[in-house]
Amino acid sequence: MLKKIISLVLLAITLASCSKNNISFQTEVFELSLDSKGMVVAMNDLKNDKNYLAKEQASPLIAIRIDGNYENPSQAQWDESRQELSLSFDQSGSEIIIAASQNVHYLSFEIKEIQSPQYIELVVWGPYANAINKIVGECVGVVRNDDFAIGIRALNPKTMGGYPSTEDDVDPSFDIFASTSLVDIDDSLKVLYRGQAARHTEFGSLLQAYCRDRSKDRIIPMWGHSHFTAPAYDDGGCVGSKIAIFGCPVEQSLDYLEKIVLGENLPYPQIKDQWGKRTPHAAAAYIIYPFNEENIDEAIAFTKKTGLEYLYHGHPFETWGHFKLLPKEFPSGIEGLKKCVDKAALQGIKLGIHTLSNFTTTNDAYVSPIPDKRLAKVGSSLIVKDIDSWQTDIEIEDPTFFNQMENNNLHGLMIGEELVRYESVSESAPWMLINCQRGAWNTIAKAHAKGQEISKLLDHGYNVFLTDISLTLEESRNIANIFNQTGIMQISFDGLEGAWSTGLGQYGLSLMTQEWYDNLEPQYRNCINDASMTTHYNWTIFTRMNWGEPWYAGFRESQMNYRLMNQDFYRRNLMPCMLGWFKYDASTSIEDVEWLLARTAAFDAGYTLVTNSEAVASNGSSDKIIKAIREWEKARLSGAFPAELKKEMEHTKNEYSLEELSENSWSLSPFAITRFRHANVVRQPGEPVESKWEFDNPYQRQAIGFIINANDDISNMALNIGGYSSVEIPIKLQKGESIRYEGGNEILHLDKNWNLIKAVPVDESLLYANKGKIILNFACSFASSELDKMVNAEIKTIGEARVLTSK
Repeated sequence: MLKKIISLVLLAITLASCSKNNISFQTEVFELSLDSKGMVVAMNDLKNDKNYLAKEQASPLIAIRIDGNYENPSQAQWDESRQELSLSFDQSGSEIIIAASQNVHYLSFEIKEIQSPQYIELVVWGPYANAINKIVGECVGVVRNDDFAIGIRALNPKTMGGYPSTEDDVDPSFDIFASTSLVDIDDSLKVLYRGQAARHTEFGSLLQAYCRDRSKDRIIPMWGHSHFTAPAYDDGGCVGSKIAIFGCPVEQSLDYLEKIVLGENLPYPQIKDQWGKRTPHAAAAYIIYPFNEENIDEAIAFTKKTGLEYLYHGHPFETWGHFKLLPKEFPSGIEGLKKCVDKAALQGIKLGIHTLSNFTTTNDAYVSPIPDKRLAKVGSSLIVKDIDSWQTDIEIEDPTFFNQMENNNLHGLMIGEELVRYESVSESAPWMLINCQRGAWNTIAKAHAKGQEISKLLDHGYNVFLTDISLTLEESRNIANIFNQTGIMQISFDGLEGAWSTGLGQYGLSLMTQEWYDNLEPQYRNCINDASMTTHYNWTIFTRMNWGEPWYAGFRESQMNYRLMNQDFYRRNLMPCMLGWFKYDASTSIEDVEWLLARTAAFDAGYTLVTNSEAVASNGSSDKIIKAIREWEKARLSGAFPAELKKEMEHTKNEYSLEELSENSWSLSPFAITRFRHANVVRQPGEPVESKWEFDNPYQRQAIGFIINANDDISNMALNIGGYSSVEIPIKLQKGESIRYEGGNEILHLDKNWNLIKAVPVDESLLYANKGKIILNFACSFASSELDKMVNAEIKTIGEARVLTSK
């Protein structure tokens, strides 16, 4: 304890020490130094005596913007007694007072006062140019090399991680040639960076944050509109903007971030008594299943069988805004959902619900019968003449906000308490809103007087309206109330980008989630939550992200490259890894599921399985699938997969099967798999219609396994192995059916959903293949003469099993 006190005293003495007109701020391992002008001149790793500041790059502690022009400070003065830094800006005559404070692990800087004869539009912390770019965490705001990490953290929502590249304050994305941590992706390719709290550059990287003065309305380009009204917002302006800066040994990056989060009283959600950014349970897999008051016992029982702990409803609401539950699913309303939660809790299962954030449906009470004045508006004009309640052409003063059709899905207007839909705007004055539908969305058509305000409502392609900041925060509280009333423990803020409607950009997104978090009862702040989009500040609130959807291709193909690249994003931003949503339907194979589960082990990543009772009951492999889900997840969360094996398993071509040996041990078997096709082709007379497949068996001599199916009815199947052994398969295979052989003396004839039709005897000895390359010949008869008919075959052998044990 005495040693710690002495260290803190010495640190306080060295804070802001001045030498040769430089002002230096130090933690136990990091030093940030300013010159007499307030420019950063050193970002030192004290342990290794290395300055990471990028040479020949200007790095102001803070810069200001006036009339679109940036100005760096001209003079810096340190007040030791007040622990404050005064920065002067000679060109504009401005002065900013910054409180500087220190911790053993980080420095913090907060704007306490701004004096300026001119309107300061915004302030930028940095950018701090440094020489590190091996790993650039654009969202978390941390850059790392092999030895050292430097980071920036915004300490309140209005301080946005990044740079004001656009006036809408929406995080840009960048495609930059860079290396990834992935084995299945080329070393040098365009990497998508989402945001720029840290930004990759040729010389290294930039760390940056900013805060905008929002005391005035602004007309800006935003979300497909060249003219959008960003309303004034009273948040104190740039005064109060606050950041932390730290440097540390690279392996302690997460430790130092945790110190900042705790030291600055930022959101600190925990799962099973561990910080959400640290526990493996933050990446827990979960089931999406349409549970309701009637089938909740069935849904809980299924989830229990899988060994997973989270059961999630993908569409529980009839309306978004007030979030009224579907009456067919929850006839008892909130109380019915609470009963489901309570039942699940008794079985150790937590329930979750899906939202679309501030997307507000047209059947919600915020829209009809009396629309809320806080629905987001693109902008407003005035009615030129009195109108009655049935007039369909309405003259307005200015068409600027009304003739923007790129992101105009509902064509909605608000006049007082009436909503109107319009078809188009006249091409010239007088400016007419043409072919209006009065009293739209079950509002009441009324007469309106000349000079009354008419507003274009902001909407989204989901055919919903959006909200201003006041209504956004209210809808956040509505979501929090569902947690508090029911005990729900998982949520996704899908569509979180909808909060751009506030005119606050990423700040609006952060405020929405912060308001939700602040209004949760303390025990519910430890829920699992994710979103469609990150912000730098929200890194502290969100458990994880879970991007990737199953709707666009096959089980393995749908958005696969996107899912893999996301793992690199999660890793560089110190977030739990997730692989996204996968569809478990009646035809999902055990091979596909174990292929997915191998990737979850490789990346320490969770995932989502979307299913329902009909799919589970119809799938003949469900028992195997359920068992595989349970054992793979148990092994993964127990730390059973060693690092070198996980790296091998990152290769998506590598496939495995896992079998339970005991409560804490498993047998992992690798497969060698090659996929072939046999086409219905026309050959010259006398030439056999067969395919030659070259298969490489890297393992010991064994009977080969196979799965064969076709997009046509086929019969007379014959398989020759190595030219010395032939097997005729006396099965007539209907389109969509398959045959499966996994060793032993039976070939299984299965329907399209893997249900057994019959088992056909086979002599196993005829299917043996030696180690090495071997030629397989396959032939069959197609029912159709069409040349696009095809047989698909998967040939595989199994390698030596490896025993895994939990840590």
